[in-house]
Amino acid sequence: MACTKFLTLNNGVKMPVLGIGTWQSSDAEIEIAIEAALEAGYRHIDTAPVYRNEAAIGRVLKRWLDAGKVKREDLFIVTKLASYANHPHEVEGEIKKSLADLHLDYVDLYLIHTPFSFVKGEDGGVKRDKDGIVEVDVTTNHAATWVAMEKLVEAGLTKSIGISNFSKEQVARLLKNCKIPPATNQIEHHVYLQQRDLVDFCKAENVAITAYSPLGSRGIAKINSLVGVHRDLPDLFDIPEVKDIAKAHGKTPAQVLLRWIIDTGLIAIPKSAEPKRLKENLDIFDFELSTEEIDKLLALDKNIRICDFSIFQGLEKHPEFTFKNQYTK
Repeated sequence: MACTKFLTLNNGVKMPVLGIGTWQSSDAEIEIAIEAALEAGYRHIDTAPVYRNEAAIGRVLKRWLDAGKVKREDLFIVTKLASYANHPHEVEGEIKKSLADLHLDYVDLYLIHTPFSFVKGEDGGVKRDKDGIVEVDVTTNHAATWVAMEKLVEAGLTKSIGISNFSKEQVARLLKNCKIPPATNQIEHHVYLQQRDLVDFCKAENVAITAYSPLGSRGIAKINSLVGVHRDLPDLFDIPEVKDIAKAHGKTPAQVLLRWIIDTGLIAIPKSAEPKRLKENLDIFDFELSTEEIDKLLALDKNIRICDFSIFQGLEKHPEFTFKNQYTK
């Protein structure tokens, strides 16, 4: 079994429509997960420096590449420019750090992780003041940073460049000030947060959408509790319409949710560290949803953001922060 379905990006590069997300996985967990994912047939792996597991992923990739178990050209590796390094002069150094950790000469896709920036703390994470308020870096200039991103393509350090968590207005602004348009915009996207206006705009501009947290994010409750926010997060697997469609196809709710994303022309990167779940997530290419089923799932949109950046108090002060909601102070 393998992902044999691809989406052709605006630069002609073919991107597997299903990959594995790696956020919130320890080194030990991610090594097991990536081994299992590669064995199952995954070739699209999404990571980032702030996940703090690039080195562990790199160890697995090196073992597979050195042993000839996989060819580099068959892999599609995605990583990102950290939110504490959203400056032109930092772009090249940051990707080279990632490449060293990943044991690669190039990545297939390099993204600006967030449109906002924060100051890096001594522990490598978010810098906060004595009251726990995030210290933001308001000097972010997307156009200037993008020029440095474009140079990475020219230097052969990445095949494609893109963005993540950008709003419609931010994407539009970047498109007016670029030589190389973003190949993709990676956003939270699932049946309860469809962001249709943003998705439709990006599709019209030939910017592919990559959906993170396509099955929700059960691990986000832990992050919420660490910052003192308690929310009743929805279980997407328990939605009656999803369960009914799953039963009709002899599939699981997770498989239906992923197939819905693929059938609507998007890319999905579900995260799992369990070998059984990894195989299940990949087993979605032997059925399709009907137009009626797709429409039924489209009607579920509730504008519920599960991965809510605004729980980190202080980020909302950044001029490029666009995630304001009832949790923003």
